[in-house]
Amino acid sequence: MAGERCPVCGRGRLYRVAPGVDIRLDGHALLSAVRYVLEKFRCSACGQVFTAAAPPEVGAEKYSARARAVLVLGRYYLGVPLYRLEGYQAMVGVPVADATQWDQIERVADCVYPVFEQLKTLAAQGEVIYQDDTHVRILSLIAENRQTRADDTAEGRTGMYTTALVVQQGAQTICLYFAGRAHAGENLEALLTRREADRGTPIVMSDALAANTADEVALIRCHCLAHGRRKFTELEEVWPEECTVVIEALKQVFDHEEEARVQQMNATERLAYHQAYSGPIMGALKQWLDTQIDERLVEPNSSLGKAIAYLRGHWETLTRFLQVERAPLDTNIVERALKLIIRQRKNSLFYATEHSASIASMLTSLIATCLHAGVNALEYLVALQEHRPAVFRDPAAWLPWNYHANLAPP
Repeated sequence: MAGERCPVCGRGRLYRVAPGVDIRLDGHALLSAVRYVLEKFRCSACGQVFTAAAPPEVGAEKYSARARAVLVLGRYYLGVPLYRLEGYQAMVGVPVADATQWDQIERVADCVYPVFEQLKTLAAQGEVIYQDDTHVRILSLIAENRQTRADDTAEGRTGMYTTALVVQQGAQTICLYFAGRAHAGENLEALLTRREADRGTPIVMSDALAANTADEVALIRCHCLAHGRRKFTELEEVWPEECTVVIEALKQVFDHEEEARVQQMNATERLAYHQAYSGPIMGALKQWLDTQIDERLVEPNSSLGKAIAYLRGHWETLTRFLQVERAPLDTNIVERALKLIIRQRKNSLFYATEHSASIASMLTSLIATCLHAGVNALEYLVALQEHRPAVFRDPAAWLPWNYHANLAPP
């Protein structure tokens, strides 16, 4: 205790310092259960049965808000299929059917829907938007495709995509997913219909695929410089000398971007820095690319010629970072965001219906946004369920970065 003599030297007195921390880890199933045995009594005269009450701390519902949140994270963050989780839970002695799991996940989606809509409205006002998509399998749409072919009707759209839109809005990063027949460009256009009229023109970063094209007049299009560089790294073994020129030039540009990040330059300082140091490098690279084609040093129809044509054909959008403040260089952030969807696809292969795909998109959007905000997604999903009426009244007060302020004090 404080004030006691030191047990080692016997001269000094003990005083309090910062406490030490000792941690022990334990293991549980994703879903654990507590079994309550409630006494029952029957009246010998009238036959009425009386059952003892459960402890006061036991909730009225069989599945707690935390249990539902764990199911959501297991399915849409870990990517564990519900049938696999059903087998695991049965193995550890707490069986939960996959259909029951889905019912509980739907209940979470019912609580978080207003927040998802609020995130879409906020994202529409974003300054920088990254877009990309990946393929998805939705069984109900696949059945529609087969029926269309069987009926020999006019061929409609058969593709299916999951689009990721990562939006930088002020200090926050919002991550949205949309699964269905619409491709990335169409999902972006739908999002921008929510944009306020007095907002400036958004900067949109993507690769150069036609599926990313939206209403280009309403945005500032940037194309990914890393995609252009990748075309040359794939050919480096065949054309080492020519590819090295491009790769080394772009490496210097990305080094300048990293330096701007480390120095924490604001948008104006970053633009001036790139114009001063990256501008001459890109200008010399453009001249070299033109020389290869104009002087017929490279066969235009070769792989190297096509890689050069890609840079030349998209030069303005690839070098937007030299013209516009905050214009990014690559799509790395949205490609990382798509890994959550790809993880689900590798484990589960498909969604059964458009409804289940939309719920997956909604819940994955909230989880990914929590990750960017540094928020505990489990606690966040629990809070949205426990405060459902307040969430529906004012969803703007229950976003991942501000919901703590609205929690009741312990």
